[in-house]
Amino acid sequence: MLRTSLKKGSAELLILSILQEESRHGYEIGKQIELRSRGNIVFHISSLYPVLVRMQNRGWIRGHWVEGQGRRRRFYHLTPRGERVLIEQRREWRTFAGAVEKVIKHA
Repeated sequence: MLRTSLKKGSAELLILSILQEESRHGYEIGKQIELRSRGNIVFHISSLYPVLVRMQNRGWIRGHWVEGQGRRRRFYHLTPRGERVLIEQRREWRTFAGAVEKVIKHA
């Protein structure tokens, strides 16, 4: 499993990427990240929700409540602003990851 500092730096990018496909509730977002990373990236729900709130305050995502099966869940979706942020963050991540790879492959 990856260190907390690495997860913190990529949390927004991961969440935006998951929400690009469809609206999801917080628990499902965390589970998708864990599943797609093959268990290498795990977010506890208590650390995921503050990130979702921060992203919502920035206008990158919007949340709405949905009732279902006796449960009320908040589903999040990307806003047009969030789509633009996702494109920029992906570009920055690829540049950064490529630069790191160039440095460490010679070690």
